[in-house]
Amino acid sequence: MFKKIFGGADAYKTVPQRDDPLFREVDWQRLPRHVAVIMDGNGRWAKGQGLLRTAGHKAGVRTLKGILSTAIGLGLEALTVYAFSTENWKRPHAEVDFLMNLFSEYLARELREMHEDNVRIHFLGRIEGLPASLQQQMAEAEELMSGNTGIRFNVAANYGGQDELIRVMQRMVREGVDPEAIDEEMVAGFLDTAGCPPVDLVIRTSGDQRLSNFLLWQSAYAEFYFTETNWPDFRPEDFVQAMQDFAGRDRRFGGLENK
Repeated sequence: MFKKIFGGADAYKTVPQRDDPLFREVDWQRLPRHVAVIMDGNGRWAKGQGLLRTAGHKAGVRTLKGILSTAIGLGLEALTVYAFSTENWKRPHAEVDFLMNLFSEYLARELREMHEDNVRIHFLGRIEGLPASLQQQMAEAEELMSGNTGIRFNVAANYGGQDELIRVMQRMVREGVDPEAIDEEMVAGFLDTAGCPPVDLVIRTSGDQRLSNFLLWQSAYAEFYFTETNWPDFRPEDFVQAMQDFAGRDRRFGGLENK
């Protein structure tokens, strides 16, 4: 069952319920609706442990299970993770092949359990550029969970924010959209994340403080949370801390603060 999972590199725990001590300080009235995560630092973590980069990616998968579980417990509407960017093809072939196989193994192992937890999985990016067998797995996963009503779990694979906007424009041209009819709502409906609320919070691990071509349109008014912690060491407690930090912010929508 997906009910028992690794939370981070070494913590084994159940999916937290609302009365779990993990959520003791949570402000339930001020949670984000949509959280996006740039899961950075797998390679740095592995190097620090004296291991191969592939070990870091495996550890990162265990962390993802814990964070998804925590997001379910918090009742978030959407969680989007940056799994593989359009730029990641520049990595060594052996590492790319390993990531594709790891992705496939993750889906095969966790598919039914996520379904039991009412997760709706959706894949973002140029899926047609991925291996055919993986594309088939993705399609089957989306179909299986299409009727679920729980958290929408967006996995960005072969994804780039600029590429997404190019694809949106190309599709609009192909469909003969009247330029005068284009507005923010229409563009949002053409995005890979159509049907999701805008991103409220972007979390990035491992110290870098940039968006790296991730959800450029969707994050227009997002808050940002940066941590030095490498992704494999990012635990449910760290995720909840990011929620608490978000709850304490005074959000403004409309550009510069009025003086």
